[in-house]
Amino acid sequence: MAGALPMAIEAESLGKSFGSFQAVRDLSFTVRKGTIFGLLGANGAGKSTTIRMLCGLLRSSTGTARVEGYDINSQAQEVKRHIGYMSQRFSLYEDLTVEENIRFFGGIYALSAETCRERAAWVVGMAGLKGRERTLTRELSGGWKQRLALGCAVLHHPPVVFLDEPTSGVDPISRRSFWELINRLAGQGMTVLVTTHILEEAEYCNDLVFMHAGNLIARGSPRELKAGAFRSPLLELRCPRMIEAFRVLQNEEWVKEASIFGASLHLAADLPGGWEEVSLKAREVLSRDGIEVERLEPILPSLEDVFIRLIERRGEEDGG
Repeated sequence: MAGALPMAIEAESLGKSFGSFQAVRDLSFTVRKGTIFGLLGANGAGKSTTIRMLCGLLRSSTGTARVEGYDINSQAQEVKRHIGYMSQRFSLYEDLTVEENIRFFGGIYALSAETCRERAAWVVGMAGLKGRERTLTRELSGGWKQRLALGCAVLHHPPVVFLDEPTSGVDPISRRSFWELINRLAGQGMTVLVTTHILEEAEYCNDLVFMHAGNLIARGSPRELKAGAFRSPLLELRCPRMIEAFRVLQNEEWVKEASIFGASLHLAADLPGGWEEVSLKAREVLSRDGIEVERLEPILPSLEDVFIRLIERRGEEDGG
């Protein structure tokens, strides 16, 4: 497309097997430069295996990918020189201070002493660690540790950074602060590929891939995925006997989709009179079983709604 951003990552039929087990199957997608791209899915979906292949840490069994133009199998060392990587597990040395960890990674990236000093000041400022340079890393809170780890991963200013479940185990406030840093990096032109099973985090991504059991089951922007997942309007129902209401409504022919979502029930239903008729019909059906509806109103689908629906469709297509 004219004016489209060039691609930082191009995956073509990427697959990985461990013996008879296929961890990733026929995965194809592209990532535009300077964007935040999300690999989403439950634990065991194949996200970490995919990111390790893209980083040149694992050789693919089938297909290949290019990162900044370098083939992940035949040019793995070049790939590694052009990326930053933050692993799922905390990757810094806890018995070193903040500044010692930064200097250590500066040595790994072969930065000059002067460049390392400049970048260290940048990392400390970005991570909000001013005044804590001599604090042992193990004494930092989880949020500060993650920001320091991100800073060390991009200390050499790579064009692409891979973040594998970067906010796992971090409190919501620290998670939001961490994503502000990611947005800032993308705004400066860095390409960010992040894996997560926290679906609310996907809202921060420009484009997404949903993975399930090693397969790509959907891709697009958050808005595109929400718009395309449901053929009928989505409604939220609240009542005291939620499980019973779910069992009753899922057997109604006019209810196209139904799922428990926290303390509420999400319905996709299609009647000529729109959601007002759906509301009347649902109240009528539930009242037969003595179930009183507290609230029933149209809502926009969340990405969790989308993911649940995609998994259900996958099961239907597989005959499950």
